[in-house]
Amino acid sequence: MSQANYSKESILSAKTIIACALVYSLLFYANDWLTSFLEAAPGVNWIYLPAGLRLFLVLIFGLSGALGIAIASTLITFGRDLGDDMISILGIGLISGFSPYLARLIVIHNLKINPDLSNLNIQIIAISVLVFALLSTGLHQVWFVIMGIPSGSLSNAIAMLIGDILGALLFISICKFGIDLYKKFVKRESLP
Repeated sequence: MSQANYSKESILSAKTIIACALVYSLLFYANDWLTSFLEAAPGVNWIYLPAGLRLFLVLIFGLSGALGIAIASTLITFGRDLGDDMISILGIGLISGFSPYLARLIVIHNLKINPDLSNLNIQIIAISVLVFALLSTGLHQVWFVIMGIPSGSLSNAIAMLIGDILGALLFISICKFGIDLYKKFVKRESLP
């Protein structure tokens, strides 16, 4: 990919930000509905499918994906858990959007991932999931403790870490199944 193409793709896109925010919100509420019985504490789930979506949106769309997730997460948190504590709400939104972006920067730099993600493989995806889950859990839990949010504890950190890893792996599996099903029905070996 040429430098000119890469810089065009890294420019923020309002359409992409809005699309990422909407898709993330939809999966968040679907996950909330499907796995409400697996919630360890407010904002802490034993299976969190949106974790995989956050990672993929940010891997694919970069800063636009991070901003979309941050906006959606801020609005979701505002409507749910913390009343009018805007500092806590904004912090959670920023962590939700930018922890996967930070993970993206770390793995792209350290694992030498191509800007167009063409050299992604299962090992790199697994490392990306682990780096993302550790960053997301760590930053969320530190924020919860600093802000005095009851979800901040070692047991909730463990639940959040497991939930992010399981959710991301389940999300990847669902995507893989969907791609395989698509290929079967259209009799193709690869996506267009």
